[in-house]
Amino acid sequence: MARWVRTVEINATPAHVWNVMADVEKWPQWAASILSVEKDGSDLGNGGSAVVHAKGAPRSRWTVTKWEPGHGFDWETKARGAKTVGGHWIDAAGPGKSCVTLTIEVQGALAGLFKPLIGKGIQQNLQMEAEGLKRQSEAA
Repeated sequence: MARWVRTVEINATPAHVWNVMADVEKWPQWAASILSVEKDGSDLGNGGSAVVHAKGAPRSRWTVTKWEPGHGFDWETKARGAKTVGGHWIDAAGPGKSCVTLTIEVQGALAGLFKPLIGKGIQQNLQMEAEGLKRQSEAA
């Protein structure tokens, strides 16, 4: 297994950050790492899915496996013999502040082998997503 984590403090309430984060189709507007997101249905929620195209990665279908409105979600995709889980979680960090933790975890027999090859790109994408989420959440 290979895992990457990015945490960012945001000067906005968790409810506001959730509204920005949960609207995944708008991610390309504020996250430089995301080229496109197309939801499969009107609700993302548990079991919902979207086709995501991130920088340096092929388009892939991500399916929500855990959805907690106002707090966060996990979703996963499977490709090339590996399962990748993305986490997006919000915690209160004081009055009017939030702490967001973004994670990518690659599971499977080849995960450790590919970590040196994919690690830098994943770290850069997590950084761009965190910075964009912060900017977008603090702008309104």
